[in-house]
Amino acid sequence: MTDGRPVAGVPLDTEAIRKDFPILDRTVHDGKRLVYLDNAASSQKPRQVLDAMSDYYERHHANVHRGVHVLAEEATALYEGARDKVARFVNAPSRDEVIFTKNASESINLVANMLGLADEPYRVDSGTEIVITEMEHHSNIVPWQLLAQRTGAKLKWFGLTDEGRLDLSRIDEVITERTKIVSFVLVSNVLGTLNPVEAIVRRAQEVGALVLIDASQAAPHMPLDVQSLQADFVAFTGHKMCGPTGIGVLWGRQELLEDLPPFLGGGEMIETVTMSASTYAPAPHKFEAGTPPIAQAVGLGAAVDYLTSIGMERIAEHEHALTRYALERLAEVPGLVIVGPTSPEDRGATLSFTLGDIHPHDVGQVLDEQGIAVRVGHHCARPVCLRYGIPATTRASFYLYSTTAEVDALVDGLEYVRGFFG
Repeated sequence: MTDGRPVAGVPLDTEAIRKDFPILDRTVHDGKRLVYLDNAASSQKPRQVLDAMSDYYERHHANVHRGVHVLAEEATALYEGARDKVARFVNAPSRDEVIFTKNASESINLVANMLGLADEPYRVDSGTEIVITEMEHHSNIVPWQLLAQRTGAKLKWFGLTDEGRLDLSRIDEVITERTKIVSFVLVSNVLGTLNPVEAIVRRAQEVGALVLIDASQAAPHMPLDVQSLQADFVAFTGHKMCGPTGIGVLWGRQELLEDLPPFLGGGEMIETVTMSASTYAPAPHKFEAGTPPIAQAVGLGAAVDYLTSIGMERIAEHEHALTRYALERLAEVPGLVIVGPTSPEDRGATLSFTLGDIHPHDVGQVLDEQGIAVRVGHHCARPVCLRYGIPATTRASFYLYSTTAEVDALVDGLEYVRGFFG
C-alpha cells in the first residue's frame, strides 16, 4: 500500500483477508475445514459488511426520503451514500445513472419491460430483433423470450465455438438494422469466458442498437468501467461481490433513463399524482418504486469500500494467477475435461468440468463430504450444457480469499471421488 491506496502488482495477503470472513473459519462434517469454491453462485461476506448492516439496523433505521426526523435523514444519507459509492466504483458519469434493484435479474427484466413500453426509437415490437448469446444465464434469456412473445419481435443469438468462445463469424448477419437491443454477458458464469466487448458494441452502434452487458461475474473480480465498455446499460448483483443478497444495480446512460418509461409504479417514483394522471420523478427514483432495499444498499456500499480498499486490479491479478494454477492442477486429474477455455487468457476464475462418466451431482456430494463446496448442475445456463451434449457440470469458482491450498484440496478431493467410484 502507498498513501493508503492499493498498489497493482503487489500480491494479496490472503491470510489477512480470510480473517475478515468469519464463515471461512467454519468446519463441516465432523470437523473438516470448509473449502468454499462456490463464489460464482454467491460470495461470502466480510465483517465490514456485516457490521455496517448491523449498525444501520441498530442505530439508523427508518424509511428513506421525505422524512424530516433524525433517523430518516440518517437512513437517507446512508442509502444515497451507497449510490455515490457504486457510481464511483463503476466510473459512472453521474450518480443518477445508478438504479438499485434487488438483483441482476430484476435489472435485466426492468430494461426488457421498459423497451416493450417505450416509444420510438427504442420500442421493441414486431419487425424488430433482440440479440443474445448461447452462453447466457437464464436471467439474460428468459426476459428477452418473454418480451419477444409479447411484442412479436424476433429473438436471435450468437452460438458457441468448441473452445467455449462466442462465434462472431456471422456478426453482421446476427446484428442487423432491425436489431433494437443486444444483451450479453461480460464473463460467463459457466465457461468463465471473458467476451470481446469492443467488437460486439461496435457492430451494435453501427446499426443503432442498444447494448446491455450483464456484469454479474465481472464486477466482483475486475475493474468495471461503464464508460470504457461503451454500453447503454450494465447490470450486476451485490451478493457475488461481498455484499448482501437482495440488492442489485442497473446502470444506464442518463439520456436513456430520461426518455424511457417506468415499469413499476408506486411510492417514491412519482412527482405528482392526481386521480386522473401522474407525473414521474427523474431517474434514478423513477425506477425505484416503493420502499427500497435500504439495509442491503448500505451493505453493498460497505462491500464496495472493502473491495476498493484492496484494489480491483490486485484482485484480478490474484484470481488470474490462481486460475492458471488451477488449470494446471486439474489437468493432472485423469478423465477430467474442462468445459470452456483451457488457457487462463481472456477468462475469469470459474472452472466447470466433467469427470469421466461420474455424474456431477455425485462428484459434488462426495466433495462435500470432504468439506469442499462446489456447485453442480447446469448453473442456470442450460443451453450451454445442451450445446456441449452434457447433462451438467461441476463448477469450482474462486475469489479474493481463495488460495492455492484450496485448489490442492480440490484436486485431492477429485482423486478421492475417482477412487470412490472406481
